[in-house]
Amino acid sequence: MSQGAEPQPIQPGPAAAPVVLDTNIVLDLLLFQDPGTLTLKAELADKRLQWIATAPMRDELARVLTYPYIVKSLQHHHISATEVLASFDALAQIAPVAPRASAVCKDPDDQKFIDLAVAHRAVLLSKDKAVLCMKKRLIALDVSVSTALKLIAV
Repeated sequence: MSQGAEPQPIQPGPAAAPVVLDTNIVLDLLLFQDPGTLTLKAELADKRLQWIATAPMRDELARVLTYPYIVKSLQHHHISATEVLASFDALAQIAPVAPRASAVCKDPDDQKFIDLAVAHRAVLLSKDKAVLCMKKRLIALDVSVSTALKLIAV
């Protein structure tokens, strides 16, 4: 810096965009290592996305990790349920349970993801048909719905 020049304030980078991941996407990301989640993984690592979740979402993941076919996948991938949950804890920011959104899903198990996405105007990543068919209603609530495979830029 030249003598007498005023230091320039550091400009903060853009805030990480909030993203809500349904349980199937979480499994693809943390267990199955699905190549379709590579962009998502990079966006989370580079802090361009902030994964938000609730305690009931973590509880659902813990329950799903006990399903027999998932236990077989854990064994196949040489990873434990504890390790998957530790990755969840390291990557996801736990938020309070969101109030019920005006957009209601046919599948009540998916409502918690929609509620959180609406409350935070977050991108909602899901492969669930009951969620994906709600795209138009959710866009009206400032929520973008996509699959991890289609996540290019947020």
